[in-house]
Amino acid sequence: MTDKLLQIPCTTLNGEQKTLADFAGKAVLVVNTASKCGFTPQYKGLEELWQTYKDQGLVVLGFPCNQFGKQEPGDEGAISQFCELNFGVTFPLFKKIEVNGAGAHPLFVQLKKRAPGLLGSQGIKWNFTKFLIGKDGQRVKRFAPTTKPQELAGEIEALLK
Repeated sequence: MTDKLLQIPCTTLNGEQKTLADFAGKAVLVVNTASKCGFTPQYKGLEELWQTYKDQGLVVLGFPCNQFGKQEPGDEGAISQFCELNFGVTFPLFKKIEVNGAGAHPLFVQLKKRAPGLLGSQGIKWNFTKFLIGKDGQRVKRFAPTTKPQELAGEIEALLK
């Protein structure tokens, strides 16, 4: 597991350094999130996926992003409090990042290369774009913001077998 994708450092909301290698052997759902977006209620569905499948080997990772309509204006404390109070989020959340442009976080640069969007586009169009990574850390599949978390259950179950 020396894959570059698995070695990219990410910082949690509470300042802990993690890489995808820390979740080796698990299926990983990476989502760019925002607190003031029309898709924000998806936090509830993401938490339900996490609760349903975490003991079977799924981890959900949320990456707040303020690049789309400035819909994630808060700092780490505000983001954490909002997610816990409004949606009961217990899955890992990371520090606010950028997913597009020159300042894009290296994790999202790699995810976009491995799972481009429609017509091969690499840019992320909006908040709550989802990337599902297989337990082997190799297979990556991309889902649009309009794809509801519960619609991923079949894909997740297939990866967990």
